[in-house]
Amino acid sequence: MTPKGLPKRQRLVGVWLLLSGVSLLGGALFAAWLDSQLALSGMARWILWLGSLSGGITLFSIGLLLERMLFTPLRHLQAQLARWVANPDAPDDHTAEGWLTGLGPDLRRVSHRWRADRARLTTAHAEGARSASRIRQELETLLQVLETPLLLCDRHRRVMLFNQAAETFFAGNTGLGLGKRLDALLPTATLAHAITQLPDDGSPREMLAPCGQRWLKVVIRRVPGSEHETLVTCSDTTTTWNNEMGVRAALNRMLPPLRQHAANLSSAADALRQLSCSQTSPALRTRFEHVLHDESQALNQRVAEIGNLLDDLQYHGERLRPIWSNDFWQSLDERLDPAQRLITPIGVPAWFKGDAPALIELFASLVEYLRCHLPASGFEGELTLHPKRAYVDLIWRGAAVPESELSVWRESPLTTLPLSPTVADILRQHATDIWSVTDKDKRHARLRLPLPVIAQTQAPREMAPPRPEFHDFGIAQLPAPDDTLANRALRSLEIVAFDTETTGLELRRGDTVISLGACRIVNGRLLANDAFDHFVDPKRTIPAASTVIHGITDADVAGAQPLNIVLGLFRDYVGDAVMLAHNAAFDMLAISGHGVHFDMPVLDTLLLSKALDEALDGHDLDTLAKRYDLRFPPNTRHTALGDARVTAELWLALLPRLEARGIDTLDALLALQANAFDKEDASAP
Repeated sequence: MTPKGLPKRQRLVGVWLLLSGVSLLGGALFAAWLDSQLALSGMARWILWLGSLSGGITLFSIGLLLERMLFTPLRHLQAQLARWVANPDAPDDHTAEGWLTGLGPDLRRVSHRWRADRARLTTAHAEGARSASRIRQELETLLQVLETPLLLCDRHRRVMLFNQAAETFFAGNTGLGLGKRLDALLPTATLAHAITQLPDDGSPREMLAPCGQRWLKVVIRRVPGSEHETLVTCSDTTTTWNNEMGVRAALNRMLPPLRQHAANLSSAADALRQLSCSQTSPALRTRFEHVLHDESQALNQRVAEIGNLLDDLQYHGERLRPIWSNDFWQSLDERLDPAQRLITPIGVPAWFKGDAPALIELFASLVEYLRCHLPASGFEGELTLHPKRAYVDLIWRGAAVPESELSVWRESPLTTLPLSPTVADILRQHATDIWSVTDKDKRHARLRLPLPVIAQTQAPREMAPPRPEFHDFGIAQLPAPDDTLANRALRSLEIVAFDTETTGLELRRGDTVISLGACRIVNGRLLANDAFDHFVDPKRTIPAASTVIHGITDADVAGAQPLNIVLGLFRDYVGDAVMLAHNAAFDMLAISGHGVHFDMPVLDTLLLSKALDEALDGHDLDTLAKRYDLRFPPNTRHTALGDARVTAELWLALLPRLEARGIDTLDALLALQANAFDKEDASAP
């Protein structure tokens, strides 16, 4: 049966006294017997008796020492811990004593933190309620002044939030309301399906949806990190479509008659020139010719200007936006058949200019109309760039589509778009046409649509994950940069933890740095994405024995910058921060003497750990990481940046223990570190 804690004091004392008494009694009897046998006298007799009783005296003394220096302090500590568990506000009646005196600051720190945590928990509810109320008020104010209609839906497309602009925008529509499904407001199956296909990185999807007598441009995107919540913004495109499709169509209808009138006028002028002189007077004839000629030239010029303006309006229309080809093929694929992949992008993706919703509906209607000519198995999508145009090609294995079929299709209406424009209207909007050709291999054919090209070449930027240190308003409470550094509180220090990997350990015999990594601590927080990580060209071969440790090969450092350049970059990265390293003497020796001066204070977690726990063995980074439950991510041990980050976490673990001992300024910390260095510095060069 295992004991449930310390033995009872009476039993422990009884066993100790019994053993001591038995030992003393046995020693006395043994001494008396020897004394009677040897008949000693004087000093010899005293030595006999002392030697015989020494075992009992030693046992009694050791027991007394353990009782006063260890067992009694342990029982007091057990009683104090039990009191704290029952009542955290109970006074500290028993301070650490005996051999446990060194735990006193840590125990007081635990007690104070425990009470502080309870106090914070007591006030957290009220502060949380006030904070939630303030955030709600700010959110409500923001939503009221936001002019864009906005809705937030849950994973079941139920409206969780909408702003005042949305209420005004959908005035009179009974489908708007908290808890109501988006389908009641925008009853479009395509929209419902598009929401289920949204990527989780927050990338937007645009589409057109009917709402009563209006057509809306709807932008939907998944809220990153949410439970599949969707943000929906709307804008009315009816006016835009009326302007573009109505006015442009009217202009296009007016242009041919104008050109015809201009041609007739020119023909009349030519005919007049051919009249015989007997039919009219020379003066009238000359005047008539000049008038007709001048008017025809002016009319032709005006017609040309109108045509150029119309072409420019079509080419640079406000609805023509940059489109990434891979995004276009994916959206078209989802529109054609959501259940399976029909379009495989080939070639190099690029940008082109167009009205994405209109082009998607155009291609969808084309595939539907030409179903008898196109395969059901799938297509390839390719974008071919030319100096002024980008050719959007839909490729399949088979014969080209007859022009007669395309001619009929151009006149068909696209009922899924506002005002039901014809295909010809959409093509005219983009100042283009579409045709079908057979490839050179005679086995494939394609539908080709020329569209405006743009100069942009880079792919769309991927959505980056949110940075955990995106903001820290506590920085505003830090002391000014010109405050005396020695009196700065430890938690207010800006610290750069760094580490080096080298070709070997004999830095004074030619070994040098091959990797330098660092990270930053600001306001007591390790910034996850603020890091410095550079390989260094050592100008020599890396020994195989060193590569076994850190895994860096000659190929890794090939083409890297030399040490003096990297150190210059590192000095700029450090700035005014305090430097931190584990076994700092080695790392400072590695970066010293190369023309870059590091004149700021340097902290060493190795020395600080020795100063705090002088009686404990093991102050290397692996042992301390295990002691403080720090984790090396996979494949980061013995990498410069990986070791630097663990060193930074070790500093944050040591910080509360330093503060518990009253070491809360940089000056006091450097004094403690200096004392540890004087006692023992196994890392000194």
